[in-house]
Amino acid sequence: MKALSKIRRGYGGLVLTDTECPEIRDDQVLIKVRYSGICGSDIHTYKGEYNRNHKTPLVLGHEFSGIAVKVGSRVKGVKEGDPVTSETTFSICGKCPYCLAGEYNLCSSRKGLGTQVDGSFAEYVAARGESVHVLPKEVDLLSAALTEPLACSVHGVMEKGSVSAGDTVLISGPGAMGLFSVMVAKACGARVIISGTGRSKDRLALAEKLGADKVVNIKSSSLSEEVMDFTDGLGADKVIECSGSLSGLNSAVELVRKKGTIVQIGLFPGIFMPIDTDRIFNNEICYVGSRTSKPSSWITALDLMKEGKVNARALVTGIYKLDDWQTAFERMSMSEGIKTVLEP
Repeated sequence: MKALSKIRRGYGGLVLTDTECPEIRDDQVLIKVRYSGICGSDIHTYKGEYNRNHKTPLVLGHEFSGIAVKVGSRVKGVKEGDPVTSETTFSICGKCPYCLAGEYNLCSSRKGLGTQVDGSFAEYVAARGESVHVLPKEVDLLSAALTEPLACSVHGVMEKGSVSAGDTVLISGPGAMGLFSVMVAKACGARVIISGTGRSKDRLALAEKLGADKVVNIKSSSLSEEVMDFTDGLGADKVIECSGSLSGLNSAVELVRKKGTIVQIGLFPGIFMPIDTDRIFNNEICYVGSRTSKPSSWITALDLMKEGKVNARALVTGIYKLDDWQTAFERMSMSEGIKTVLEP
């Protein structure tokens, strides 16, 4: 089968290979991949900026949908021919406090698809049976391929940020994560402000169509003035940081209200970032990390799409065959479009 593999660390090293179809154990499902989204972390990995816990060679890709073509004898609730998606969790220890609480994303022994185990930029992928979700009939395969980033937004906005009706939420960065966070926050009943740079004009326009109450182009308007005017000088109740930029992070610290919450969803190229710790201390700001997602996030994500509260297809701006992966990666690297999807 064809597969897109990272064969060495550092910049580049991504090649289209011909490899064996995965063999599955009795607790796994073999999935014929229909669509697989390119994540920002895939771009970081391609550029050699994000090598944490990655092995090589490795088939990248972790956002996908497809058809279950072989189901292990111990897998329950999935049958051959089912349209499915899968969580990224491939294996866990099953014994630590986090596993016992269903927080697999925090298990120190966890291995994930596309990071430690071969992922979905391939014709077939093997998934852990417990991680596989059969799609509701209302959710098509293209939308389902974006369940993973949507689940990450659900985890950040709802499970870590506890956004609720009446909250004013500032979302920094109108990429896929930011736009999903707009829809999730609106589903919670919040008022939403989203900010972006001048080159994000089209994304900000889409954010407005998706329900954002206010969009701010920080190149032509003062984000501070806009947020303070919108919140009567108090600041946002919650800030969801999706930009992965230092300026976005420090704006979050400046513009969240006293006793407010900042949730970090975005990945930063560097590990150590200079932020205004005095303001965090004096204003009793709660700074929360939101690492990927957990099983409950996926159930909610699929429900939001099923109920029509999230329009995942609206974010897809390009679909490419696996042979054309270089064009797809170049578009993503240059921030062209919003969500680019490969079609193995």
